Amino acid sequence: MTLSNEQKKAYRAIGHRLNPIVTVAGNGLSEGVMDELNRALDDHELIKVKLAVGDREIKKAVIAEMVKACSAQLVQQIGNTALLLRRNPKANPKLSNLS
Repeated sequence: MTLSNEQKKAYRAIGHRLNPIVTVAGNGLSEGVMDELNRALDDHELIKVKLAVGDREIKKAVIAEMVKACSAQLVQQIGNTALLLRRNPKANPKLSNLS
């Protein structure tokens, strides 16, 4: 499912006030990082991820791998920060960034 421009704009507006929940650093996408990423997406649905992995090409590869492994959608990527979305119909409304 692809996002329309209107949906992306709305998600970017929500994401603007969010702080990064997960940080991907020198070890890349380890099992612990993937577990935390999946937990955060289940709970919050829309999250920011901070990347400290190197140059642009490495960042693009890491983001592509994250999106594929988590079945998420990339809403936006600016510099070292990516905004990811994965809808969860059973998400706790108190934790979800979309409610």
